[in-house]
Amino acid sequence: MVPASHVDLAWIPLGADGSPLVRLSGRAYEHLHARREHRPAAPLVHAALVGSLDGERFAVEMTPVWGNGPGDPADRGVVRQGPVGLRPLGRSRFFRYEVRRWYDGTVPDLPRAVAVRRVATGRARTATLLAAVADVPDLVWGRDELRCGDMWTSNSLVSFLLLRAGLDVVELRPPAGGRAPGWRAGVAAALRRPEADDPRHSPRATGR
Repeated sequence: MVPASHVDLAWIPLGADGSPLVRLSGRAYEHLHARREHRPAAPLVHAALVGSLDGERFAVEMTPVWGNGPGDPADRGVVRQGPVGLRPLGRSRFFRYEVRRWYDGTVPDLPRAVAVRRVATGRARTATLLAAVADVPDLVWGRDELRCGDMWTSNSLVSFLLLRAGLDVVELRPPAGGRAPGWRAGVAAALRRPEADDPRHSPRATGR
C-alpha cells in the first residue's frame, strides 16, 4: 500500500515563538496600517506548511536566520536565503531569512497554531508543491519589490507554493479576523513568468 501524501496549512499567531522583537514590531506595523486604512487593528498570523510525501514528514516555512543557531543550514533543509529590509543588509546573518524544505523536520511554534487545515491530498500535488520551493525568489523581506501593494514575508512563501500547486489561494484566507501580510506578494510572484528575473515585470496580485 502506498503511504498517503498530503499538505496541511497552519496559521500561527505572529510572535508565538516567544520572540518579543517579532511580536512588538508586528503589533506596531499593524497599528500603523490600521490607522492609515481607518479600520480596527487585527491579529497578525503567519503561515507554514506541514505534511507527508510517501509517508515522509516535511515542514516548509520561512524564518529569520538569526534565530536558528549556528548549525549547518542543510540539517534543517534550507533551500535558499534572502535579505531583510534592504538587499545590501543581507550580507549580515542578522538581516537574512531562510526558506526551509525540511524533511522529517518541524515547525517549532506549530502547537500554538490557531487553525490547521488540510489543503491538498495526493502524491502528485504534494510533490509539485515541494518542488516549487526551489523556485521561490529571494525578494527582500519587508519590501514591495513586485509593486503589487504588499510586502514580501513568510506568508508570501506559502501563497506562492499553494498557487504553483494549483490551489485556490483566494479561498485559503486567514482565520476570521486575522491578517496575513505578504499573502498577495506571494501570489504576484507565482504569477510571474519563470524566465522573468526582474520583479517589476510581475502582474499585480488579486485578492486580499
